[in-house]
Amino acid sequence: MRIVILGSGRGSNAEAILQAQTAGRLGRGQVVQLFSDKADAGILALGPRFGVPAAYVDPAPFRTKLDGEGEQRYIATIAACAPDLIVLAGFMRVLKPPFIAAFAGKIINLHPSLLPSFPGLDGIGQAFRRGVKITGCTVHHVTAEVDGGPIIDQTAVRIEETDTLETLAAKVHAAEHALLPAVIARLAAAQS
Repeated sequence: MRIVILGSGRGSNAEAILQAQTAGRLGRGQVVQLFSDKADAGILALGPRFGVPAAYVDPAPFRTKLDGEGEQRYIATIAACAPDLIVLAGFMRVLKPPFIAAFAGKIINLHPSLLPSFPGLDGIGQAFRRGVKITGCTVHHVTAEVDGGPIIDQTAVRIEETDTLETLAAKVHAAEHALLPAVIARLAAAQS
């Protein structure tokens, strides 16, 4: 299974995937490319560390979505990698129907809440401020509805009375780092 990872930030989830790959825990999954919409994103530094090509792709002209010329650049660049799976690991852009259609059934996303609760931005903060006792993370298929695609798997994280937003975020991120590589390994095994 050829895997392309898209990310906008420091790349901690991409790093968890690459560490799992190095340890042989992705099974038949192989990360073939990292892409970012931010030229200075930390995820790009992971490429040289793990021997995986990493590149910035200009998302212009929009700031929060892939559309127009930027969307076409992403479609062409990713299609050239012949991916079997596209993993959104902290990719902070809304994907539009042409992108989703170009890779139908091949895009998954990691979200920091137990969907369908707390979709959109700041899922951890939303859960913390609401005062729920259990939150977590979700891996789901990507559809045109933001954070609304079919759920593949979830991990629950209990919110303790002593948790701060920072300690909760650390617990959710740890759950993400375990869940996402495990889901990818299962998808890779199912494909073979």
